[in-house]
Amino acid sequence: MTYKTPPKPRALFIGRWQPFHNGHKWLINKKLSCNTPILIAVRDILPDDKNPFTTEQTVEMLTEVYADDDVVIISISDIESVNYGRGVGYAINEHVPPDNICRISASDIRNKIHNQDDTWKTLVDQRIWHLIEKYLV
Repeated sequence: MTYKTPPKPRALFIGRWQPFHNGHKWLINKKLSCNTPILIAVRDILPDDKNPFTTEQTVEMLTEVYADDDVVIISISDIESVNYGRGVGYAINEHVPPDNICRISASDIRNKIHNQDDTWKTLVDQRIWHLIEKYLV
């Protein structure tokens, strides 16, 4: 593929997003707030107790949240590690969330949903409540 002007690089986020919650959103929005285009890669894994959503359901949730942003969402094969060689031309960034965000746990959210505790809704973007309820409740 030949470009007259190269496309702007994207920040890559890889995860299971089971479910996508406000901690994940905080992390991705850190880069979006810098006008950085985003690429979200959803690991294609079989549903189980820790991963109750299919890859397609997870992509649907992410698409709902980021419909109006410069975000591309793809599914990728499950990974066992992330590897790179020296001088590859990109940075590896760690963003340390504030305490109120750092304490959000997808396991806790799944437990709350399982126990019919609606406080899980305070931890998840309102735009995907209906999808979570559709697939899990």
